[in-house]
Amino acid sequence: MNDSTYYNPADLAKFGKISEWQPEMGRKFFDYYGEVFKEGALSEREKALIALAVAHVVQCPYCIDAYTSDSLQKGADEAQMMEAVHVGAAIKGGATLVHATMMMNKAKELSM
Repeated sequence: MNDSTYYNPADLAKFGKISEWQPEMGRKFFDYYGEVFKEGALSEREKALIALAVAHVVQCPYCIDAYTSDSLQKGADEAQMMEAVHVGAAIKGGATLVHATMMMNKAKELSM
């Protein structure tokens, strides 16, 4: 295990093993997962970039590792990858800030 991080990068390669303790659910998940990332209305490259942005928003180091590689393999460049991350960051920031309306409403209610 890498002493500088809580996450073990070698565990990413073990992702498929999550089916060992629950084969039926694991199979269903991986069937769905595979279908989601197939070429469709969105290209595989576009889906990899979306996954990369989401990986950053949910702060999953395994996903960041996997979808950085996947994005590059699918033809994305560094600028596209960083732009996707910024889109994710903007949505996360906006989602945080829009909830301030709840705080503002409550503060106004209590101030009356």
